[in-house]
Amino acid sequence: MDTDTATLAPPGQDTRTLRIGFIPLVDAAPLVVAQEKGFAAAEGLRLDLKRESSWANIRDRLVLGHFDAAHMLAPMPVAASLGIGSLHTPMAVPLVLTLGGNAITASLPLWAEMRAEVPDLSGTDPKRLGRALAAVVRRRGREGQPPLTFGTVHPFSAHNYELRYWLAAAGVHPDEEARLVVVPPPLMADALAAGQVDAFCVGEPWNSRAVEAGVGRILTTKAHLWRQGPEKVLALRADFAEREGETLAALLRALVKAGAWAEDRANRDELAALLADKRYLDVDARIIHRSLSHRLVLEPGGEEVAVPDFLLFDRAAATFPWQSHALWIYSQMVRWGQVAESPANQEAARRTYRPDLYRKYLGPAGVSLPAASMKVEGALKEPTGVASSAGRMVLGPDGFFDGQEFDPDRVADYIAGFAIHSRR
Repeated sequence: MDTDTATLAPPGQDTRTLRIGFIPLVDAAPLVVAQEKGFAAAEGLRLDLKRESSWANIRDRLVLGHFDAAHMLAPMPVAASLGIGSLHTPMAVPLVLTLGGNAITASLPLWAEMRAEVPDLSGTDPKRLGRALAAVVRRRGREGQPPLTFGTVHPFSAHNYELRYWLAAAGVHPDEEARLVVVPPPLMADALAAGQVDAFCVGEPWNSRAVEAGVGRILTTKAHLWRQGPEKVLALRADFAEREGETLAALLRALVKAGAWAEDRANRDELAALLADKRYLDVDARIIHRSLSHRLVLEPGGEEVAVPDFLLFDRAAATFPWQSHALWIYSQMVRWGQVAESPANQEAARRTYRPDLYRKYLGPAGVSLPAASMKVEGALKEPTGVASSAGRMVLGPDGFFDGQEFDPDRVADYIAGFAIHSRR
């Protein structure tokens, strides 16, 4: 598909306006690009992008029909389909908007405590950083100090599960030895500066804003914890997806083309400037450019550091809604006591991600289609070619930092294998 330019819709074609909610994050780029670069217009659509400050608002307005679709946390549609945390509303995820893009950032005082435990601490290795953090947690416990407070963007977010996964792998129980609180993404740096949180997990540009403000140090990133893991998705109510097939097909075509445009390094400067607009992120384009170029400044006054696969919009089948992603998310919901394990719940989670819709509407457009709908997550240590409708596509590496693998056919066994989990 040619994604350099978008051809306008034929004269006289009706334009359908879609109301779509988004949070000011770099990973909202495919929606912004689809509207601003004409990919939506070429499909007879106008995207009325509504900026929101919190994920709860995004979810509620989609559930109640104020939005036709939304830029949404990958786990949130699964939670809605399971009826946990909000009104029970079957959701459909026909497209993934991004892989990666998150980071964990500590306050400078916490970073100093970690370095006191491990004097030569540096870099972004999650294992080494986890050991240092665990040492701080144990010392603070011995001294009778209050637990560290970590900010996440929502209970049903990849941020919450990634943070918990990392803490637990380091031997820290996130519910018993730490305090997790919800903070909207644009307020994370302010919460860190005010001492309300000791660290947080959030998407860009808000980690880099904390560094730029001189209040935080990026510890590690999602790309280090689960390389090429899902982050944001296009979410719709299931009834809308089934009822508005022609409109959904047009939207998916526009977003896939927009994602390819956003992935192209030749467009990074223009994309950074576009996202910096007050209507979208209202953040310095120079800061936004870091995540687009996969190069982050970890600490105030530091140099840029390369983070391979930090944020993907198109490469490595980034837009495909793998049902194994939905089931991994479900496994973490069960692990942390948010939902009971059952065949019915597992099936509801799996069916929220809709590769059938992706294939139905994007196959005719020439998009490469994986032959399978699930894969063993974390199994690809090196890039590998897999069968697709277009021949071969390159996937991976998608490994978890601790070497674990998730087999979607053995969800219960995977959950049972964790030493640290909810006691509820």
